[in-house]
Amino acid sequence: MLEALEEYHRHGRLGFTPPGHKQARGADPAAREVLGDAVFLGDVLASGGLDDRLTRGRVLERAQELMADAVHAEHTFTHGDDRETTGELLSALRDLARAARDLPRTPEVEVPVPGELRMEQALLPRDAFFGPAEDVPLSEAAGRVAAEMITPYPPGIPAVLPGERLTGPVLRYLRTGHDAGMNLPDASDPGLNTVRVVART
Repeated sequence: MLEALEEYHRHGRLGFTPPGHKQARGADPAAREVLGDAVFLGDVLASGGLDDRLTRGRVLERAQELMADAVHAEHTFTHGDDRETTGELLSALRDLARAARDLPRTPEVEVPVPGELRMEQALLPRDAFFGPAEDVPLSEAAGRVAAEMITPYPPGIPAVLPGERLTGPVLRYLRTGHDAGMNLPDASDPGLNTVRVVART
């Protein structure tokens, strides 16, 4: 496995994948500056990378089988399954598609345009996170500096980082997303009635 990883990095392969899966190439420069490139190097995707379960190397397939044996798992759906093993999943998806028109509509999420998602970094993340903080009502948080990270699931990408100056569009995105069913597991107030911000001195 180590030899395959070394070969992968030596050839500089780069598949069509999210920026975090390109060994830091294409990742946000601010994230690379804070995290460094090393954090990305061990992240090898199956698609166009080390192995895709369908190539003759079958490295990932063997690794999955070893893990399944270790945890006594009988079977997991993967893209390597055939029609017989995926029949139950496909049947459930067809049922869901048929029932979709009768499902209640979820509230609309106010997703900002890409430029509005990037907020000013007013303080270093560690200074904002570990410094004096206070909880303020969501309606009073715009313009204040975040003292916490807020990551909505889905999509599982941080919308707020400590040290960023909060804006109306991002706060509306989080409020409407929460109301539509997003989970905010790392927020100090998962209900988003308040937001933790850097205390005013």
